[in-house]
Amino acid sequence: MASLSAGQPAPDFTLPGANGDVRLSDYQGDKAVVLYFYPKDGTPVCTREACHFRDAYEDFTGAGAEVIGVSTDSAASHDEFSKEHRLPFVLLSDPGGKVAKQYGVAKTLGLLPGRVTFVIDKTGTVRHVFNSQFAAQKHVDEALQVLRSL
Repeated sequence: MASLSAGQPAPDFTLPGANGDVRLSDYQGDKAVVLYFYPKDGTPVCTREACHFRDAYEDFTGAGAEVIGVSTDSAASHDEFSKEHRLPFVLLSDPGGKVAKQYGVAKTLGLLPGRVTFVIDKTGTVRHVFNSQFAAQKHVDEALQVLRSL
């Protein structure tokens, strides 16, 4: 399972969120997308990462991008997590990790779902990939830096 790299087309998908299905290609031509995969709602690092994205959300939208979080948790779990932390962006459920596999998001030590952020431009092309299980803030910082250079 090779991870996607910059310059490759982002695989399209449709996944359920708390307010219905979301399709990646619906953003194409309109907005860039910061697609971040994370292990689990409510865990310390995942909560920090989501809150960093929340705190910088206006910077992302100002740069013409939408933020989308993805994990294998249920849409109901995402809804609760999102409400608890006042997240202004959508969280999607990837049951079985099918989309994570399409994107080449590997498990850490073969067990823990990966934490990888993809910056996808308006044409649907991956422009940047950042993979770090523990550097939650760096996912936000790197994505913003790349968006500002597009």
